[in-house]
Amino acid sequence: MLCAIYKSKKKPGSYLYLEKRDDFSSLPEALLEQFGKPEIVMMFNLLGSKRLHSVDNQEILEKFKQQGFYLQIPQQDDGLFNSLSEIK
Repeated sequence: MLCAIYKSKKKPGSYLYLEKRDDFSSLPEALLEQFGKPEIVMMFNLLGSKRLHSVDNQEILEKFKQQGFYLQIPQQDDGLFNSLSEIK
């Protein structure tokens, strides 16, 4: 399963994973405002043998099922999107 990975221009170190490239329909508007215009980084096969460095492929798949996207934020900035749970 290919997923699209985007980086934030507004929030360095923040990445957004989507099931379909350029399909932002599952994202809350407030999240997009905070994230800024997403910039595509790469397409990645979550079911392939390669693994991502800082996140588990299975965790991404679970988040896709739950909310339609996965948001990766830097640990030192974990308060960055604190309001995400309030946004949904």
